[in-house]
Amino acid sequence: MIELGKTQCLNIVKVTDFGVYLGTEEDKVLLPKKQVPDDVEEGDALTVFVYRDSSDRLIATTNKPKIQLGELKRLKVSQVTGIGAFLDWGLEKDLFLPFKEQTCRVMVGEEYLVALYIDKSSRLAATMDVYKYMKIAGDYEKDDIVEGIIYEIKEGLGAFVAVDGEYAAMIPEKEIHEKLRVGQRITARVTNVREDGKINLSIRQKAYEQMDKDAEAVLRVIQEYDGVLPYNDKASPQLIERDFHMSKAAFKRAVG
Repeated sequence: MIELGKTQCLNIVKVTDFGVYLGTEEDKVLLPKKQVPDDVEEGDALTVFVYRDSSDRLIATTNKPKIQLGELKRLKVSQVTGIGAFLDWGLEKDLFLPFKEQTCRVMVGEEYLVALYIDKSSRLAATMDVYKYMKIAGDYEKDDIVEGIIYEIKEGLGAFVAVDGEYAAMIPEKEIHEKLRVGQRITARVTNVREDGKINLSIRQKAYEQMDKDAEAVLRVIQEYDGVLPYNDKASPQLIERDFHMSKAAFKRAVG
């Protein structure tokens, strides 16, 4: 059976002037002539990826795509149009990312974490709504330093992260003291692995390790104001967050 969106090994069932047909007599797909290796004949097996061409016909290619059905990958936006965006996935025809599958406004040249799926019209498409494709847990422990990709930011909750590109994690909003964006790669510290296997993260170091960096930030402000700190313990948390990108508790530790 030919599987859309997957790399598979298929046998040649017919050789023509414009390419070869792969699969079976009842279920076959064309591999265009420019993709056909030299000296092949009926019965030979070829490894190909199956997708749809610009006319929505099933087509095979020996080129390797950057993503396959059900996978999560970070892909670059090549074009934004009135109906959605198109992503570079390593094939001649770019991959469609519909507006309704975007979790933020995407920009040409930027990369975003997406999954490949088959839409209601039996076409391959990309989605940024990747939570359901995430794996749970993994061999992570408290205070591990991990790499991740931000795939969604929700006000009141925080930033959702794919650790190592596949494990569900989140940076709670209270841990965010700088501008983050969807598609951004981050290095973070595991603060907790919940019972359900989901991971909580922080992009700040432990308090005693972060304190020196925070103190340097406070010192820079003091120097800008000719040796005077224009804030005190009564300054609002919102003011401290705006000007120092840290919590009020971290500010007080740094000043101390």
